[in-house]
Amino acid sequence: MGIANLPIFQALKSKMDWHQTRQKLLAENVANAETPGYRARDLEAFSFESVLKGQGARSIATATTNARHISSANSGNEGFVSRSNAKFEVTPDGNSVVLEEEMMKVASNQMDYQAATSLYSRSLKLIRSAIGRNA
Repeated sequence: MGIANLPIFQALKSKMDWHQTRQKLLAENVANAETPGYRARDLEAFSFESVLKGQGARSIATATTNARHISSANSGNEGFVSRSNAKFEVTPDGNSVVLEEEMMKVASNQMDYQAATSLYSRSLKLIRSAIGRNA
């Protein structure tokens, strides 16, 4: 078994995948800020406990409502569960995207992803140096 296959590293990889998927979903929210009837979506919070227990989340797929929409069969959701954001602020055309909130989520998500990436790479370096490999 390789170092990168240790359960803690698998959990960190899953956390980074979750952040990547969330970034895509937040970008969709921003892109649809002017789409009538669009509801902002977000991922359910990531749980290290469920990853370490080996419980996977169910996969989701986006529905296309028009023949000209791009198919998203492999949209990259990686088995994470999406949920609609219940917002108090909804425009008269039914759109619930608040750009300021979405941009704050994007910035926060990016910082959390960078922290997980840094933790992953530093942990690998620490283990490699402990077993005598200089990397």
